[in-house]
Amino acid sequence: MYTPEGEFPQVAAAILARVRMRRPRVHCITNGVAQAFTANLLLAAGATPSMTIAPEEVADFVAGVDALLVNLGTMDRARRDAVGIAVDIASEVGVRWMLDPVYIERSQSRALFAEALVRTRPTGIHLNADEFPAVAGAEGTPAALARYAIETSAVIAVTGPTDLVADGERILRIANGHPWMAKVAAMGCAGAALAAACLAVEPDPGQAVAAALLGIGVAGEIAAERAHGPGSLAPGILDAVHALDASELVARANVS
Repeated sequence: MYTPEGEFPQVAAAILARVRMRRPRVHCITNGVAQAFTANLLLAAGATPSMTIAPEEVADFVAGVDALLVNLGTMDRARRDAVGIAVDIASEVGVRWMLDPVYIERSQSRALFAEALVRTRPTGIHLNADEFPAVAGAEGTPAALARYAIETSAVIAVTGPTDLVADGERILRIANGHPWMAKVAAMGCAGAALAAACLAVEPDPGQAVAAALLGIGVAGEIAAERAHGPGSLAPGILDAVHALDASELVARANVS
């Protein structure tokens, strides 16, 4: 991820354009609250989502997709079993995947499960400021993100008012978005799914994950200009992602 900050918005626009053009298939094992919004955001971006967790078919789905999202938001037995099958198949056939270890700071069993998944080498890990210390054992400073990226061989994305993306070589800061986004359920889950879609079309995983966060951040800004609050923001983000073009992404990008 050596692209200079001034060039990255153009790179991100090209990655998102390839998502639209190639329509990658993304299988999402995610929480029940997040499924509909995640699927709709992927569709708006041009990707093709699938969501099954049935043990008799999840292996077939994952074997035929271009990327995988594993989200731990609803950690019931069915999803836990599906995650194990999906990660095994993804590793076997070489499918890139994103881990989104939601709420691991609230449950020891969930944190231990997330740590085991990290050892299976996800391509990227999507966290917030509370989740990163629970899995990495350190506060989410840029230096800690860089160390953890090297330790795990994964792209580490920590979201917040300024998103940080580290790939072990450099750190990109993305200061796009709107405060209302934090008041919409599944916003982070959908962002991680978009990152998986970008991983399917971009060889550089750091640039892929960062492109997704920039894209959803800019879409949130655009939607907020027309929305009256979080309730109208959510469908507005779907519209903004669907209509997002390169010129507006580049013009609005706040990257360092």
